[in-house]
Amino acid sequence: MNIVIAIDSLKGSLTSLEAGKAIETGIKKVYSEAVTKVLPLADGGEGTVEALTLGMGGKLQSIEVTGPLGNKILAQYGILSDGKTAIVEMAAAAGITLVPDNKRNPLYTTTYGVGEILLDAMHKGCRHFIIGIGGSATNDGGVGMLQALGYDMLDADGNPVPFGAAGLKVLCRIDDSRVTPELKECSFRIACDVTNPLCGEKGCSAIYGLQKGASPEDIALMDKWMGDYARISKEKYSHADANAPGAGAAGGMGFAFLTFTNATLESGIEIVLAETKLEDHISKADLVITGEGRLDGQTVMGKAPVGAARIAKKYNKPVIAFAGCVTPEATACNEHGIDAFFPILRGVVSLSEAMEPKNARQNMIDTVEQAMRLLKVKI
Repeated sequence: MNIVIAIDSLKGSLTSLEAGKAIETGIKKVYSEAVTKVLPLADGGEGTVEALTLGMGGKLQSIEVTGPLGNKILAQYGILSDGKTAIVEMAAAAGITLVPDNKRNPLYTTTYGVGEILLDAMHKGCRHFIIGIGGSATNDGGVGMLQALGYDMLDADGNPVPFGAAGLKVLCRIDDSRVTPELKECSFRIACDVTNPLCGEKGCSAIYGLQKGASPEDIALMDKWMGDYARISKEKYSHADANAPGAGAAGGMGFAFLTFTNATLESGIEIVLAETKLEDHISKADLVITGEGRLDGQTVMGKAPVGAARIAKKYNKPVIAFAGCVTPEATACNEHGIDAFFPILRGVVSLSEAMEPKNARQNMIDTVEQAMRLLKVKI
């Protein structure tokens, strides 16, 4: 039996690969002769760097960068085994979890550290980038990142604008004469699953400003400044489009990538599926196993397990999913390619006990073993 295992991480418990290896162990307890292939799975959000980098034979990199509050922090990204592809999560340098609740204010938080990660990867030979832009603490239109890459974002006196959305208030001119030369050789695939424009009632300031710490008054101002930034950008780059779907993603980071780099915005899961060549493996499989930490009604809305199941059904392959827990709404997964799913929790325990990696691993092994025993029964 040829089995492909592609499961998303059980966040807080097991990484994608750890969960996959536990499933493999459970399978081997019943089908010792099975040929198994464990592949990384993620949807472009948290955990994508680790899943893709380690799952595809790459190496994690650590670098000191400027955090969202302007202080120095340690951030991690990945370089794949080809030496040319970097996997980056914006949240590693500009994530909202890096900012204490009482300091959240998009007027001052910056994406500068994201640009520093990109520069480091370029200097190490990377020219192809896969970037997840979820979970940001910022609303600076990506200006901080662009400054790190060498774009001079200048005020009326020719001085660099300050960090954060407040910098957009005084932005008057963009000079690209000092941009790092490697940038023109680079391509960027941006994992983006939102379609917000840059400005207006559906724009980044209005939709995401409050959760990043902005007041209603700040939101109105930021939206105006963001519009001015879009106008200045379009005066220099005619292709700049503030209304492009996803331009408002991550506080305008989508706009920055589309305007100032060679980038495309794509579904996170579609990027991962393409980069891991999951379809090639599934097409040869007898069984596909997937899953994630929690199967619920949201799983069918572009999450990784359903992405894997969709490919499997192209080839009429059976699909089983395992999850840390499931909700009543998870039955929707049965209509989207997952033939059967199983929660791995095997007793009444506290949440912390259930999420303990050692317990989660053993629960996964034991549950998979029993599912495989049923599969082996001749009815």
